[in-house]
Amino acid sequence: MLLAFALFAAAVVSGPNPAHAYQNVRPGRQPDRIAVISDSYTNGTNFGGQGPRSWPVQAWRALAAQGVPVASDVAAEGRAGYIVRGDHGSIFRDLTARAVRPDDALVVFFGSRNDEGVDPMQLSGAAHDAFMLARATAPGAKLLVIGPPWPTADVPPDVLQIRDVLGFQAGMVGATFIDPIAERWFMDRPDLIAPDGVHPTDAGHDYLAALIAPRIRSELPN
Repeated sequence: MLLAFALFAAAVVSGPNPAHAYQNVRPGRQPDRIAVISDSYTNGTNFGGQGPRSWPVQAWRALAAQGVPVASDVAAEGRAGYIVRGDHGSIFRDLTARAVRPDDALVVFFGSRNDEGVDPMQLSGAAHDAFMLARATAPGAKLLVIGPPWPTADVPPDVLQIRDVLGFQAGMVGATFIDPIAERWFMDRPDLIAPDGVHPTDAGHDYLAALIAPRIRSELPN
């Protein structure tokens, strides 16, 4: 092998929205397993972030360069949320069932603004179900819950409510919670958001990787 590590991807779960496996291979060290459950902010769109330009692939490369190899299963579906069904009919609980493995060290949930307008009590129950499924499937894993980002300072009340519900449920299951709204991800950075005003460009995915990779590293056991 000419390089110190190789990065490759392959669909590993059948169905309309498979989980995708990524692995950094580095001799002499076992990779930490990570599952990622998310929406189009992770899956990518025609505006950016598809395939090798997605933030997870960029993050895994950054971690590998720091001597932290990972193997991951990423299940992300456009328009999906904890309640709202995505392009292929999935909610986050369905994606959790596809991506999480018993030997995972970390399970990451990211999003979702797609639940805007849903009943907060239903959202709370659905988030709890997804988190507990991850706990049951991978009892040794840590959970990292990232709330929905918003690209401008005028965040709709419904999106703030999603943030608050997810933060509460993350605390209930002992997960680490990251609040992109409070941290002002993408705010005052219109250059990172596509003309649709919603989705990150390739540069936006690079930005996400730079933000998320250190948070993931801090949750890993090695």
